[in-house]
Amino acid sequence: MTSVNISVPDEMKAFLEAQMAQEGYDSASEYLCSLIRDAQRREAKRDLEAKFREALESGPASPMTPNDWAALRAQALEGLDGEAIQP
Repeated sequence: MTSVNISVPDEMKAFLEAQMAQEGYDSASEYLCSLIRDAQRREAKRDLEAKFREALESGPASPMTPNDWAALRAQALEGLDGEAIQP
């Protein structure tokens, strides 16, 4: 894990400490990591919603063929790192 140093006004530091106490965080780092994870989730949700909108606006859907399903399965089995996953 890496370290990041930040400077905040006294009012923000007081707010941070109050939030830590109220929400049960043991450290400022733990609290800030939680905020960052929440922001990452919101961004992922926005990206997914944009993809859904794009799909809906792309025109009528067409039925999946057996070849489409086979290609999708093969792609999924490759995994994210390109290594084959055994079924």
